[in-house]
Amino acid sequence: MGTVLDSHFLALTALVTVGYQFFFFVITALLKFDKVTDFAGSTNFIILSVLTLILKGSWHFRQVVLTLLVVIWGLRLGLFLLMRILQWGEDQRFDEMRSNLGKLAVFWIFQAVWVWTVSLPVTVVNASDRDPSLQAEDIIGWIIWSVGFTAEATSDQQKLSFKNSPNNRGKWCNIGLWRFSRHPNYFGEIFLWWGIFVASTPVLEGAEWLVILGPIFLTLLLFFVSGIPLLEESADKKYGNLAEYRMYKKTTSPLIPLPPAVYGSLPAWFKGTFLFEFPLYSRNLPQEERSNWCRKSLRDDKGLKMG
Repeated sequence: MGTVLDSHFLALTALVTVGYQFFFFVITALLKFDKVTDFAGSTNFIILSVLTLILKGSWHFRQVVLTLLVVIWGLRLGLFLLMRILQWGEDQRFDEMRSNLGKLAVFWIFQAVWVWTVSLPVTVVNASDRDPSLQAEDIIGWIIWSVGFTAEATSDQQKLSFKNSPNNRGKWCNIGLWRFSRHPNYFGEIFLWWGIFVASTPVLEGAEWLVILGPIFLTLLLFFVSGIPLLEESADKKYGNLAEYRMYKKTTSPLIPLPPAVYGSLPAWFKGTFLFEFPLYSRNLPQEERSNWCRKSLRDDKGLKMG
């Protein structure tokens, strides 16, 4: 990127990531053991941040803080996901992959790309010789990270407690932060990584600004690939015939926490344009319900034009 040293660090982190993920891929493929997948991903972030901090050896305050934020996030998420999968059993994402080595390999390759790309802001900061004084961007980035981390940790714990209660079997989680967002944990995840990017900007120069690809990649991944679409599809298939669930979905923001009364009163065009209520999040609702949503959107749009 900006210097030869940056390029060396980028190559090193790529090699470490590929090696680490390949190790767990072999375990998964040989033993049909998929309980360490999320643990392998989150701990890989910790390894990259700590490794680059130590190898550079500058120990600038900004480097230490950003590395610490990644370590805190990685340890919390990795241990939480590991305990959850050990408690709940097999990871359903791998139901179709356990007997298909090709699909399994693609998943692990994708995970390696995810780790390396999203880690770019911290990798470049830790590799840099630049150490400007504390900037407003640092403070803002740390605050954004704190909000995102709190949202993710809180919603994860709320959902775990909800699922562990026998009284909630067969129900979708709609307590705590889940009353205001259908995916508050993903809101937190996206928010905290954008916070890390913002906190890295005082160091960035020239082509190093391409590290913005890290939070962009994460956001697109959760929006359109392995995050929200998969969970929306699963929930729609389980609960789509229930009027209470359809009402929850209509009045609850897919990502950004908002009061249900506010979100439910917004027109469909506004939800889709500004609040990420994309059509693919409703394509697995029963056919009749999808038609109702389409008719409502048309009415909203006509009302806007007439007004």
